[in-house]
Order: sequence, then structure tokens, then C-alpha cells
Amino acid sequence: MHTRKLMGALAAFPLALAAACSGGGTTTSAPSVTGAAADNRPVRSGGTLSIALSADPDTLDPSTSTTFLAREVFTSFSEKLYDIDADAKLVPQLATALPEVSADGRTAIIKLRTGVKFNDGTVFDAAAVKKSLDRHRTWKKSSRISDLAAVQKVDVMDPATVKLTLSRRYTPLSAQLADRAGMIMSPKALDAEGDNFGTNPVGVGPFKFASRTSGNQIVFDRAPDYYDAAKVKLDRIVYKIIVDPNVRAANLKSGDVQIADNLATTTVSGVQSDPNLRVVSGGGLGYADIDINVGNVNGSTEKPGQVGTPLGKSPELRQAFELSLDRNVINKTVYNGLHQPDCAPLPLNSAYRSKSLTCSTRDVATAKQLVAKSGAKTPIPVTLTVPSDAANMRLGQVIQQMSKEAGFNVAVQPIDYATSVAQGAAGKFDALLHSFSGRIDPDGDLTGLVTTGGKQNYAGMSDTGIDDPVKQAAATTDPAQRTDLYGKAIQRAAELRGVIYLYHNRYYLGVRKNIAGIRYYSDGLPRLATAGYTAQ
Repeated sequence: MHTRKLMGALAAFPLALAAACSGGGTTTSAPSVTGAAADNRPVRSGGTLSIALSADPDTLDPSTSTTFLAREVFTSFSEKLYDIDADAKLVPQLATALPEVSADGRTAIIKLRTGVKFNDGTVFDAAAVKKSLDRHRTWKKSSRISDLAAVQKVDVMDPATVKLTLSRRYTPLSAQLADRAGMIMSPKALDAEGDNFGTNPVGVGPFKFASRTSGNQIVFDRAPDYYDAAKVKLDRIVYKIIVDPNVRAANLKSGDVQIADNLATTTVSGVQSDPNLRVVSGGGLGYADIDINVGNVNGSTEKPGQVGTPLGKSPELRQAFELSLDRNVINKTVYNGLHQPDCAPLPLNSAYRSKSLTCSTRDVATAKQLVAKSGAKTPIPVTLTVPSDAANMRLGQVIQQMSKEAGFNVAVQPIDYATSVAQGAAGKFDALLHSFSGRIDPDGDLTGLVTTGGKQNYAGMSDTGIDDPVKQAAATTDPAQRTDLYGKAIQRAAELRGVIYLYHNRYYLGVRKNIAGIRYYSDGLPRLATAGYTAQ
């Protein structure tokens, strides 16, 4: 099999996107887009900013939310113990420092900000932190249980200090607390709303929840009790739900919205050509893949079993299917060269990425040999479930065309995104286009996605060659050891081919030029706390 070395580490995420090479050897340069972190123009106080979202987020309850879009909205009103900066480094947010971890790794002490209030005026303190963390990790409806599975107990040491007792050394803890598992909710609101907290959420943030109209918009007003209120300039933020990417771009051009999130790669150049607009890039942590059902017979968290589809039964056919695909051509033809082709879950510039990792290139001849060797009758039927937006439909069609040459007959089955996620979790699919927004610690890209019983292990893979290295990597602080262990787990997953990775997705944010102060990092979440209309 032919291989190619993966492209080297990219520059810092907020900088210009690297060029993507096509399968024919020519080079297509992506448009020059820069990170929003560089835009420090002064902004004036006041005004309403409207930002167009590509879909309606799920619940605004951080314990139960599972969508990327909800994570985006959380940035305006629900801060975490930790966050990331422009260099994807962990930094304190509601905490004052990274956790003080004991020598045996079983205790973590977290110091908290003082003088902080929730957006309902309730005091933020260690008791509030304990209440939220306990809800995240023990509530039966919580989606954060696996995130905090290593935490056995949370104790209040004093109003500004909490102690986490762990069942095992768990190096990714700080990274988990920089996501929804680290979001702290108002105890007063939790008591008042209970399971319905997401309908009237209250956190610590620059803006406070005002209203939500399902499928239409979510409104936030400036939070008077925010601890860093002086840096907040806008009076109001309105998240508008505009699913159609062309309509999203049109609304940006007309001025009906000042920011358009997640620009389709087909609309980036058109937005750039408008003298009143600019495009900034973020992302790179996340990835898109094809999940092939190899063992998910009763649900991703249940015991795996035997799947009867041709791809599900045969690793050789899965290898042939992968060899029929050209990641670079997919990137060029479907995404105008604006994503980053890859065959692994870790970002291209991750410090934990094995330098020996190589990706296969398209090799139809070898694919045909593997198909013949399998003895399967051709054409081999494959049902590919895809989210029904235009880009994923186009991707499905390209996969269909490429794999046909190797002897596969792919039927593209479009369904809405929420249903595709539900079918993935339930195991009701043959092959499934799937995307994941990515995490800054490698554990977050593997645990629960390719490990046994993981909630998002839609493929149903179950192999000690994956599980054991991932667990061992989480229990060591040595970067070299973690890199080696993650390399072993990713290699084993590549051999099983329950997941065929395609690319790391970049996010493109369309912004009117009279808006500044946005922070847009490798997680692809635009932060609007310091955003506003330019002073001049």
C-alpha cells in the first residue's frame, strides 16, 4: 500500500490556513484568512449584535447538552473553571490557577475567583462549584458522567477552594473542566428549575439569558453582575438560527446580521469579495469521519456483537473501502481545499501526535485485490447515512463515485442531523458520516469515541489494543509516554477501521468590518465578551 507522510505541524491555529494539495499533485491555495485574535481595534459601548448560527442548539443545560452549537452559545453566559487561549493552552477562568494535584494523582485542589456573582446575583463560591460538579457527574440524565468518571467526591475546603478526590490518576482532568463539565450553574436557578434548567439557564458570564424562540433565535442581555463588566461593550447579543448557508451569507451581506457562523466553504470567497466583510478562521481540533458499524448491535454503550453487513463483517473490505477514497480530492472538490485532509483524530499540530503516523493514498488496484480476496459478491452494497445538508450530501455522492471503482455500491441515505446522531448511538446504520468538534487533550478525542462502551463509539469497536493504551495515557503526566500510548491506540484503531477519518474541519466566520474584539480559537467557538462596533 502506498503511503504518504502527514503534513508537518501547522502554525498557530488563528493564523493563515495551510494550502491543501489535490490528489492530482497540483496545489490549491486556500483563501488568506486570519485569526480574530489579532483584531484589537477599540470598540464603543452599546448596540445589539446579531450572529447567524447554522442550526438550532440543543438544550442550554451544560449537564445534558451534546451539540457544538450549544457550546458556542454557552460562551456568552456560562463560564467554566478553565478555558483555552489563542495558543490552545489551558488557562484559568472561574478558577485562579490550574489544579494542585497530589503526588499520587488522587487529589486535586482548585482555587476559585472571589467577588464573583452569577447572572442572577447569587454568589459564586465553592459550594456552588460542588453543586454543579456533583450534578454533572451523578445526575442520571447527565451527559457529563463519563467526563468526570474519575472524580469520586467533591469537597468544600473553604468558600474559595474545592477538593476533588479521584479514583485514579487522571491527567485530562483540567481539559475536561475547560468544557461543559467545568461549567458552573447558579445554585438558586438549579433549585428553582431542576430538570428544566436549560429553559431558563443562569451561569457566570458577560451576558445573561433573556429569551429563546425555538428554531428562530436566542437573546442575551449584558450582565450587570459580571465580574469583568468593564470589558463588555455590547448591550445585547441575538443568536439567529439560519440553517441555509447561502441565506446566512446573504443576511451577512445585507447587514441583517453582523456575524455569520460556520460559513459554507462554497460561500467563503463570495463573502471575502465584499468590501464591507472579512473572514476569520478558527477550528482545527475537530474532525469528520465515516463510522462503520462493526459491533454496535444494541446501542453504543451496550455489549458489542456481530454485525451482518459486508463492511461490518470484513476488515479487508473496510480497508478496500478506505483505499478507494482520496482525502485530498474530497477536500478540493467538496470543500474548495479549505479543510485539512487527515486519517487520524488528533489535530495535525498536536504535541501528542506520533511522528510515525502515515496515511494511505487512494489505491484502487489494491482495493480491488482486497475485494476479490474477500470472496464477496460485487457490487458490495453499502448504505451510507449522511446529514441532509448540501455539503454532506455532496460528500456522500463523492464517496459513492470513488468507491464504485473498487466494487462498492453505495446508497446515500440523507436524514436530519439529530436523527443521524440518534441512529449512530442506537447502531441503526451500516456506515455513517459523523463529525466531532475535538478536544485539546487527546483523551477527549478517543475516550468515548473509539473505546469500549463509549457513548459516541458508534462503530461499536471493542479492543484492548485501543482501550488499554488510552487508559494508561490518562494515568501518566509524561508527554513522551502519552504520545507513545496514543500512537499505539490510534494505530490499532486504524487496523480495525471502524472509523475512517477524512479531514480536520476549519471553521470560517464571516464578520462585518465594523465589528471588532471577537476571539476565535482552535475550538471554533467565537467569544463575544469583548466584541462590539468599532469606535471610528
